[in-house]
Amino acid sequence: MADAPDPRDTPRTDTKGIVDAAGLLARTRFRRHLAAPALRPYVEQYWLIDWDLTQPYASHVVPHPSVNVVFQALAGQQPFAEVAGIGLDLFTQKLEGRGRVCGVKFRPGGFRPFAPSAPVSEWTGRRLLPLTEVFGDVREDHWVDAVLSPDDEHARVAALDAFLLSLGPTPDPQADHAMALAERIRTDRTIRRVGDFAHTEGMSVRALQRLFAAYVGVGPKWLILRHRIHEALERAELETDVDWADLAGTLGYADQAHLIRDFTATVGVPPTAYGNSGP
Repeated sequence: MADAPDPRDTPRTDTKGIVDAAGLLARTRFRRHLAAPALRPYVEQYWLIDWDLTQPYASHVVPHPSVNVVFQALAGQQPFAEVAGIGLDLFTQKLEGRGRVCGVKFRPGGFRPFAPSAPVSEWTGRRLLPLTEVFGDVREDHWVDAVLSPDDEHARVAALDAFLLSLGPTPDPQADHAMALAERIRTDRTIRRVGDFAHTEGMSVRALQRLFAAYVGVGPKWLILRHRIHEALERAELETDVDWADLAGTLGYADQAHLIRDFTATVGVPPTAYGNSGP
């Protein structure tokens, strides 16, 4: 029997986290690429966006539990790069004129091997530039030019590979453990309580929380809740008549009211209003 394909060998195609995904995709060229094989255990994907707009557009994203390194060429600014720690709030970016962004999305737990000097929670909720603030002695001008200058997107992907390979990664079994646990939370809908999850993994709740602070950047409860909101947001994007009470039960909420509360606090409008008219 042939081995099952490794999901790390296929870019994701969902729109989880993107608010008004249809609007963004209609205005920009958005692509995803895989990293080099040696980097795939740590990097979920590269994401590339190009646009040429006659009218400004504000993009909104409910952040994933991932650190990103983002190379940006925005209208009226010098090209630059930054490390974006896990965002706790709705992220908004105004797109106007012509622009280009090339990003590295790390797997939850996958960033620490490239920056082992500090816990990942150190970067949570922060956007840090220059890159030397996180990576130390790195040739920032060289890499910004190498990533953003080529019109050929495969050349940009090759530059991202070269950049990351120049940093390491430093092998770390604890990072591997954190990535495996975070992936379980993402894919297993039966995981609803941190205490039960920790017990299943043979860990105390405190040990699990310490591992996630050091390697993921947020706690396991935050991951559980954020994946619920991503699922609800995608359902609101794709379906015109969502049964919110049924979805609340599927996602592990006690009732529909709790789902509506979390969705509204994260996205800015209740799910029924979002589904009817967008944000």
